[in-house]
Amino acid sequence: MHIRTAEIDDLNRLKVLYKEVARHEGGIARLESEITEDYIQNILTKSFATGLALVAVHPEDAEQLVGSIHAYKPGIHVFDHVLSELTLVVHPQFQGRKIGRTLFTIFLEEVGRNRPDIGRIELITRESNDKAIALYQSLGFRIEGRLEMRIRTTGRAYEADIPMGWQNPNFEF
Repeated sequence: MHIRTAEIDDLNRLKVLYKEVARHEGGIARLESEITEDYIQNILTKSFATGLALVAVHPEDAEQLVGSIHAYKPGIHVFDHVLSELTLVVHPQFQGRKIGRTLFTIFLEEVGRNRPDIGRIELITRESNDKAIALYQSLGFRIEGRLEMRIRTTGRAYEADIPMGWQNPNFEF
């Protein structure tokens, strides 16, 4: 599998990937109908301008993406050292193959090596996503709180979101 920086030509491939992940509850905090061309365009535009977006290409089909990670600056001066809105998606048929861990590791290495302007990366994950929380902690993220009743699940149940943060050891103040 090949991992590379996302390109504008990935827009439709990313839309297909995100829609597939959104079809599975707990995949991402978006409904399939919310995955639009504008939504993906917004992610790419912001990531290209101030953040980073990586994609994992299908090992046998260069036209299909099996994973992606992105984050970007929030656009507020006092948070200019922060990458947020971090989203990691892995195609359901490719989960459990360390694609998410590999994408995340490369993402953090890239920020550590080439983005001394970034001091912090933050994400939020649902409390029931034990595998994701364990993955993020193994990569150096720390749990920083609990946002009660933030996620509405099927059947009108609610669960907490867990904010997590990572500090760039190479941040230049």
